Amino acid sequence: MNQLEQLKQHTTVVADTGSFHQLAAFAPQDATTNPSLILKAVLSPDYAPLLRDTVAAHAQAPLADVVDAVLVRFGTEILKLVPGRVSTEIDARLSFDSEATVARALRLIALYEAAGVARERVLIKIAATWEGIRAAERLERQGIRCNLTLLFAFCQAVACGDAGVRLISPFVGRIYDWHKKQARIEGRAWDEAARSGANDPGVQSVTAIYEHYKRHGITTQVMGASLRTTGQIVALAGCDLLTISPELLAALQASDAPLVKRLHADAAQALALPAVHHDEASFRWALNEDAMATEKLAEGLRAFAADAAKLDHLIEEARR
Repeated sequence: MNQLEQLKQHTTVVADTGSFHQLAAFAPQDATTNPSLILKAVLSPDYAPLLRDTVAAHAQAPLADVVDAVLVRFGTEILKLVPGRVSTEIDARLSFDSEATVARALRLIALYEAAGVARERVLIKIAATWEGIRAAERLERQGIRCNLTLLFAFCQAVACGDAGVRLISPFVGRIYDWHKKQARIEGRAWDEAARSGANDPGVQSVTAIYEHYKRHGITTQVMGASLRTTGQIVALAGCDLLTISPELLAALQASDAPLVKRLHADAAQALALPAVHHDEASFRWALNEDAMATEKLAEGLRAFAADAAKLDHLIEEARR
């Protein structure tokens, strides 16, 4: 078996793309999108008709409604090609507004259901701010499943588990990027080989979250995201899910090197790990104390917000 086939024996494989034409070759269970991936897709000539047709069908609607219609159109097309779920992301500019996040999520679910898609096949993707986590807690109580993204800190994972969210997406590659850059800023040598595999700081972050959840019976699923290399994927084999770009899926498919399960729920259950919980004050302090998480969360929110604004502009142009 190639590495992709081996990985599927241990972990649910999710495609990280807005380009649904790429999905069939890899047969993932689920798919995830984000504003940057959707923007990249709609800029491609392959998807221009989809954008144009969706905008034309909602010509008189407010801009935010048209954006949601475009996101749902991509999601419904993706769901024709995967048997599981699609993650559709809430506008990052709402990340500190629980009420607006809940309202936008309800609208997205209504659009999916109007298109004949059951809510069980949709994950509403929300940034793991305190306000985003509170919004997800409310949505989960209404049977709307959530994927908490831009997750860099252990405290974010703890709060998501306490809130009962369905799934979290800790960002492996961006954590790795920060630590490598920080070493350079501080004038420290970075040994690539020594900081790979189980010693990769992004892999270590996901492993700690996975073990905490399994040890304490937390049912929130862990989906490693923002993966940079096949080495990171191999080191996280056994994680509940991994969301992987088409480029890395192709690399796994092209390799027949051995791949073994690295994360084990039963082993985690035997670990002596203390229970951890956060209220708002302790959450905000723990996040503040984590320089990497604070910087990468803010950076990610700004980047997703910028791409959401670019998508707004494209839609406005298409309506003229």
